[in-house]
Amino acid sequence: MRSLSFRSLTLSFIVMAGLSAVTPLSAQAGEKVTFRHLSTNGGIEAFELANELGYFEGTDVRLESLGYSQGGPQSLFGVASGSIDVGSAATPAVLNAIASGNDFVGVFPGNGINETTRGTFYVLEDSPITSVNDIAGKTIAVNTLGAHLDYVVREALYKQGKQQNEVQLVTVPGPQLEQTLRSKQVDIAAVGHWQATFDGQLRKNGGVRAIFTDTDILGEIAGGFVVLKRDFINAHPDAVRVFVEQSGRAADWARENPEDAKAKLAEVLERRGENKEIAQFWAGFGLRPAATPTARDVDFWIEVLEREGALPKGKYQAESILYKRDSSTQ
Repeated sequence: MRSLSFRSLTLSFIVMAGLSAVTPLSAQAGEKVTFRHLSTNGGIEAFELANELGYFEGTDVRLESLGYSQGGPQSLFGVASGSIDVGSAATPAVLNAIASGNDFVGVFPGNGINETTRGTFYVLEDSPITSVNDIAGKTIAVNTLGAHLDYVVREALYKQGKQQNEVQLVTVPGPQLEQTLRSKQVDIAAVGHWQATFDGQLRKNGGVRAIFTDTDILGEIAGGFVVLKRDFINAHPDAVRVFVEQSGRAADWARENPEDAKAKLAEVLERRGENKEIAQFWAGFGLRPAATPTARDVDFWIEVLEREGALPKGKYQAESILYKRDSSTQ
């Protein structure tokens, strides 16, 4: 795979980030705490949905979107530099960033994969590729390197006894995935579980078939985490608690009211100037009740990264990385 490691990128970036990062000050009683973040094309985060539903009204939480992120590593860079407060990235990307010196805490899973909410790897209907066992030597489009889809491919190759460099990954923004596959610029297009809107449009237009999903490779697991810096959490414990609780409440609402949730997403996309029609394909967040994580969500990837030599054995555990919902400090 033609890429720099996320860990080495973060190491160089954090040196520059440290020059401008400012330790947050505790908010005065009744003062709004701003959570700056980046949005995702064609999708919505649980905390953004909570805001749309009015769940933060009357609280100290205020959201501010500063644009769009193409992928999780980009949002982690933003949190590391202090330019945003909230990141959202695949678990291995979060772990690599922590190992590189960033004091990040996974406050809740941003999304999950299961039988209904999952990322899918597509080929054209006439492709000779029939299964995950055929991916070696192929070109695969993913939204970004060093994130969820990248690591799904790595794990798929590992299970076949093959090396990471036996495929070529090409980064393609979500809105261009379909065109890139249909024009045969890549052999396979990977559409993440958070990109279900683009997935639905691709299937609706026909002429493609799925060869495997991330759930086939990983089983049911969190797809990634929403992260905050530990000092931000300690400076604003009450606001962070509300942020986490109401985000989980919004994820539950989306699961219990799927059609209403799609309608709400359509409103958001239209306001952003995006194609609101793709909201009909949204599959939700794929999260457990209250967006609660499990130890396996993190420990699975710790074991993978220890195996790859990216993490020292025994240094990291899920408990030290996940937000403690019953504690005011981390």
